[in-house]
Amino acid sequence: MTPKEFFKNDRFATEADIELIEIKKGYGKAQLIVGPQHLNAGNTTQGGALFTLADLALAAAANSHGTLALSLTSTITFLRSSGPGDILTAEARERYTGRKTGHYQVDVTNQQGELIATFEASVYRKRIELPFDTENQ
Repeated sequence: MTPKEFFKNDRFATEADIELIEIKKGYGKAQLIVGPQHLNAGNTTQGGALFTLADLALAAAANSHGTLALSLTSTITFLRSSGPGDILTAEARERYTGRKTGHYQVDVTNQQGELIATFEASVYRKRIELPFDTENQ
């Protein structure tokens, strides 16, 4: 199984139309094309959609080492709005990796490269191996 196939099991992100674009050691990239189902009452992208996008990129980066990593804490800061038709990309980068924990920073940008949100998270690594090859990501 490839990492991308594994992450298709993330039903919530899949149902939200979020796609994993890239995964490599300590890095994950996910994308969302904002549609009407992603909008709040103010006709801008709902915060939960942005959080889910960033969270999938985090999951890809944190789990890229081949062991199950689960979020301990996550914080998102919304910097500018986005809306219908925007193409949002979340890029997660590993800032620290330890034996049991890791820390990640995720930038969410739009199609113009403008920063929409920043997301930081710490994860705990369990002793559960994942069913994909970490060498050929």
